[in-house]
Amino acid sequence: MKISAYIKLLRPHQYLKNVFILSPLFFAFKFKDLHLLGRVGLVTLFFCFVASAIYVLNDYFDIEADRNHPTKKDRPLASGAVPVSHGLAMMVIFAVIGCVGIYMVSPVALWLTLVYMVNNLFYSFRLKHIPILDITLLSIGFVLRLYIGSAAGEGELPLSMWIVLITFLLALFLALAKRRDDVLLNAEGKKVRKAIDGYNLEFINGAMMVMASVVIVSYISYCISEDVIHRLKTDKLYFTVIFVVLFFLRYMQITFVEQKSGSPTKIVLKDLFLQLVALGWIVSFVLLVPEAHHLILGNFVTIPDLPPASLPQ
Repeated sequence: MKISAYIKLLRPHQYLKNVFILSPLFFAFKFKDLHLLGRVGLVTLFFCFVASAIYVLNDYFDIEADRNHPTKKDRPLASGAVPVSHGLAMMVIFAVIGCVGIYMVSPVALWLTLVYMVNNLFYSFRLKHIPILDITLLSIGFVLRLYIGSAAGEGELPLSMWIVLITFLLALFLALAKRRDDVLLNAEGKKVRKAIDGYNLEFINGAMMVMASVVIVSYISYCISEDVIHRLKTDKLYFTVIFVVLFFLRYMQITFVEQKSGSPTKIVLKDLFLQLVALGWIVSFVLLVPEAHHLILGNFVTIPDLPPASLPQ
């Protein structure tokens, strides 16, 4: 028995997606509130248990399809490295641990987690075979992560319409890129999922362009929104747009030129350019929002006032 196969079955590298649970904490600038940080951190930790249970379930339903996939055939259940009975037992244990842990922190977050689990159950069992609906359900899963993080904050981590909208659209973009990889395999005679018949390169390429454009425009609208400017006390957030644009340019380069879009999580974890862009966005966001850089840097760094970005009369 190889422990590595059991760890691989849980897909710990996918835990990166759960950073969205921490997003409400970041955008509320409450990351120095140890009470809230502890609550949201614990919910994120226990949600990772739930996510692993869902991944095992998905692998169980996909055993036959994965065996026909050039890379997914090496997954523990498809390859036989982990017996199916062991996998299902792990699924139950991790689901129970995750749900009990989340309930102890926030019953409301647990209810939202159960909605997330039901959403994934329907996705894994049937709905992932329906084109467009499949990527929509995946995107809803990211939005539910936001609400789970907000619920863990006991009413102190409200969500704005902007973060919900941008998260949903970004998730759609990434899901489309993932389907593009399946379309390429289908063109080689390797049909890896039923829903792929509802996609082709022309559709996915066009849809990705649309999603990238809409996300960028939505983010620009967020940066220049009067409500956001008033709440964050800065009209300089438009400087962070450059990092958002660079992210999409690089990701589309990876997708269209390098033809590597099968796993968004692995792409982000391995691509230094994307990591530097993400770091640049975080640093610039923190420096440009007075409340954020005062919380983190105190009086050690003083950001000079820039001229207002008002349009000429």
